Amino acid sequence: MQRMFSLGIIFLILFLVDLYVFQAVKTVSQALTPTTQKILYILYWSVFAITITTILLATNTSRSGVSPGKMYLASTLFGIFASKLVVILFLFTDDAIRIGKIVWNTSSSDTPFDASRNKFLSQMGLVMAALPFSAFVYGMVKGAYDYRVKRVTLKFPNLPKAFDGYKMLQISDLHAGSFVSTDPLKEAVHLINKQEADLVFFTGDLVNNVATELEAHLDTLKNIKAKSGVFSVLGNHDYGDYVQWESNEIKQRNLQTLISAQGQMGWQVLLNENRLIEKDGQQIAILGVENWGNRAGFPKYGDLDKAYRGTEHIPFKVLLSHDPSHWDGQVNEAFHDIDLTLSGHTHGMQFGVNIPGWKWSPVQYVYKQWAGLYQRGRQYLYVNTGLGFLGYPGRVGFLPEITVFELKSA
Repeated sequence: MQRMFSLGIIFLILFLVDLYVFQAVKTVSQALTPTTQKILYILYWSVFAITITTILLATNTSRSGVSPGKMYLASTLFGIFASKLVVILFLFTDDAIRIGKIVWNTSSSDTPFDASRNKFLSQMGLVMAALPFSAFVYGMVKGAYDYRVKRVTLKFPNLPKAFDGYKMLQISDLHAGSFVSTDPLKEAVHLINKQEADLVFFTGDLVNNVATELEAHLDTLKNIKAKSGVFSVLGNHDYGDYVQWESNEIKQRNLQTLISAQGQMGWQVLLNENRLIEKDGQQIAILGVENWGNRAGFPKYGDLDKAYRGTEHIPFKVLLSHDPSHWDGQVNEAFHDIDLTLSGHTHGMQFGVNIPGWKWSPVQYVYKQWAGLYQRGRQYLYVNTGLGFLGYPGRVGFLPEITVFELKSA
């Protein structure tokens, strides 16, 4: 009953939005022939019908069963809806002006103003609405696989001299189940190997929900090479928490399958543990924790105390932790000698503005650290915006990222 009521509210809101935007469509189509108008109106309301049908189907489909086709359809419909909100801004402006004209007409005996809807504002609303929709479409066609290599040089006074110039590479949030082809990841792996990194890190969310999503990409991902190894940690999606399992045993088996698959790829999964990397008799420590979230109710599976144990004497430490809220939530509060934390999780919300001097995304209202490099005292956090995508099968502004870090002795 509660579910039906919630759906009813959603459908009512969608209908009211469409009905309001329809006023702009009617206004700008006045000069068209009746037949053309009729076709245009049918097409307009057909989108509403498809949206309602898609929502109904989605509510009866498990998250593990969403096909790529449905994902692209849902994202296109969302893009259309978001564009309609732009039209509403112009219609609100128009209505405010019209109300002012009506008040003036009723209180003045002078020549009355025409209080009908302004055709120009309706036209501008529809034209401006095309901009975000075009961005959404471009993000799906091009942005999702427009891999970018970002280079970050970090200086540390406590970095062992043997590691001066050491190169570490980070990828994150692959979400293998979102890929409809193996070709894009082959391109990504080629770019990764081209960097000739000493270490490669993967910071969680290898799949959307289930381990089987990885099967098609095993042969591709096992080709990732690093001079001193590939290390990974788990993200919130890797645990299968968003799927209804027949039993907890089956859920745990799925997780173990995912961990074993990474071993087959040559990746070392760090489950609240650490590894010491040695070069010319000197060492640095790589710590890896399970998912630990301090925002939006994400679980705290990670045990940093356990991962830290045995590294007390190591002069330089790198932590792999999927969720960046771990940094403020625990790392820089109680572990002041962890020099660099590498996270992912946010995706930069896969949509925003990312130009020199200005970085904006809706995700920043949820996460304080959400994309790029952050510093507090001697400690650094880097949030990788991810290699794959989830939900919206595209990226606008925050493109798929491969990050290369060069460590320097200060």
